[in-house]
Amino acid sequence: MSVVLRSALRKAIAALALAVPAPLVAQSPSPATLVPYTVIGDTIPASLTGVPGDAGRGRAIVVDRQAGMCLLCHAGPFPEERFQGTIGPDLSGVGVRLDEAQLRLRIVDAQRVQAETTMPSYHRVDGLTRVAGAWRGRAILSAQQVEDVVALLASLRN
Repeated sequence: MSVVLRSALRKAIAALALAVPAPLVAQSPSPATLVPYTVIGDTIPASLTGVPGDAGRGRAIVVDRQAGMCLLCHAGPFPEERFQGTIGPDLSGVGVRLDEAQLRLRIVDAQRVQAETTMPSYHRVDGLTRVAGAWRGRAILSAQQVEDVVALLASLRN
């Protein structure tokens, strides 16, 4: 990806982050809900909650354009959803390409896998620099929501 395109992409994503509606900010978890995790290689092997994720709830998060916001950048097997993204990889078949531990790290902190990614860290607040004011010190997803999204993505095998 060219430097000019990458810069334009970052500006567009930053503008979207600043446009997050107030109700979403009020619903976001506080820093106290962050749970510790251990990164091993390109994985977070252990569940953040010890409770299995629910793929149905994960799907609701992924397709919600104000919660997970995943479809702003990714496309996937969600035929009822219009205007799916093309910036990130297609989520179709991601459960074959990556295991749950790899998916978990990519959701929690994608920058650990690819430093220049534009994907937000959904369950990390420390060390972030380009964060809209309303989101500073707040995780986008709770630990259980991360597990729910992991369950959905792991189930996408076609």
